[in-house]
Amino acid sequence: MSADRIEREIDIDAPIDVVWTVITEPRHITGWFTDTAELDVRPGGVGRFGWDIKATNREHVVNLRVERLEPPHFFSFRWNYPAGADPDETNAPLVEFSLEPRGDSTRLRLVESGIQGLARSAEEKETYFAEHTTGWTQIVARLRVYAPAQRSAVVG
Repeated sequence: MSADRIEREIDIDAPIDVVWTVITEPRHITGWFTDTAELDVRPGGVGRFGWDIKATNREHVVNLRVERLEPPHFFSFRWNYPAGADPDETNAPLVEFSLEPRGDSTRLRLVESGIQGLARSAEEKETYFAEHTTGWTQIVARLRVYAPAQRSAVVG
């Protein structure tokens, strides 16, 4: 049986407004998370994230829909659902970013949940969980480096 939830928590040496901008604006999302990003940042807004898979010379694209937006503290979306489908608990895991100011830095908590509720085989859920567990570790490490470097671009 696969686990249902992936959690990461990091401290970022940048103020909350900078981190918020970096996690919600496509021009920054492509600096630490994806190769391409289209995103309508409002509740119900839709988007697509893409990654260039070098080994196959193909792009992997996932659909997403913004679920909740509480600037600058909370951002969530459902993603990785089939084109043309409405995202729900059976076809789209939930990704949540929670931000908490810590002086001139920010504590970011990331949770991806709902993996067990997906209408996929047990093997597919296991693979998804394993790949995303590793992936989120790498992604938050890149975010921890990227966000502080954006202080002047976002604030200035």
